Amino acid sequence: MKGHGGEPGRIRARLRDERGQLSVEFTGMVPIILVTLVLLWQAVLVGYTFTLASGAADEGVRKAVAADAGDWQSRCEAAVNERLPGAWEEPAEIDCGGGGDSDMVTTTVTLKAPVLFPGFADLPVPVRATAGAAAEGK
Repeated sequence: MKGHGGEPGRIRARLRDERGQLSVEFTGMVPIILVTLVLLWQAVLVGYTFTLASGAADEGVRKAVAADAGDWQSRCEAAVNERLPGAWEEPAEIDCGGGGDSDMVTTTVTLKAPVLFPGFADLPVPVRATAGAAAEGK
């Protein structure tokens, strides 16, 4: 039996001492895995908020540029609100600038990124996107 690395009794004792090690390691790793998943999910939500703000600002500018001179502000705001999902509509700040006598139409959309899921809480840092285009007919 010496060719197997020791006495059979010692091997069994050593294996018995390591019993439950997997359970202890798994229990220790579960919180780390969960925190990592939560942080990744939060990063996805912030990125999605940036995408929403950018798309809404582009849509607002596109509608404002194509609108009549007196109607561009309301068309811009309506286009932005139409583009945003309900959970992001409420805290949205929309600034449709330019138009009228200006040669440039700009739209700035400021959103708040949600914490973990929309409607729960918002991050204190705003997500801002601005888009601009030359006014038609000038």
